[in-house]
Amino acid sequence: MSPTDTGTLTAQDLELLRRPLHGFLTVAGGPDPAQPRPVWFEATAEGTIAMFTDPEAVKVRRLRRDPRASIVVASPVGEREHWVSVTGRTTLDDEGVHDLLARLFARYWGPDAAARSDELAGMLAADWVRVVIHPETVRRFVN
Repeated sequence: MSPTDTGTLTAQDLELLRRPLHGFLTVAGGPDPAQPRPVWFEATAEGTIAMFTDPEAVKVRRLRRDPRASIVVASPVGEREHWVSVTGRTTLDDEGVHDLLARLFARYWGPDAAARSDELAGMLAADWVRVVIHPETVRRFVN
């Protein structure tokens, strides 16, 4: 089966993206070759991909110069091959960033999140920036 290409997320894409899987974020304007980084993320009701990061991170400086980015999410080993790649322009802001952080903390730590409340409190006390990818190209493979 070959990858398919669209500009929007499908229901099947969202099914994969709503799982607590790491996404691998790549931003434009970086060194050759690109250097993807694992990130926590969520697919939003608006059809975008949101994540948070340190406002002083290198990726933020690069996104301010060139707002293009992509994220790839794949099913884990042991499952049939399924991946989604979202490419588009990003926006940077702090709108709802602490709420996003709290949701992602609970999503990625699951039942252990409650036992890590001190860690969450420390994270919520810090400054963060919300990075939102607005899909222009969505590629996927489902086997």
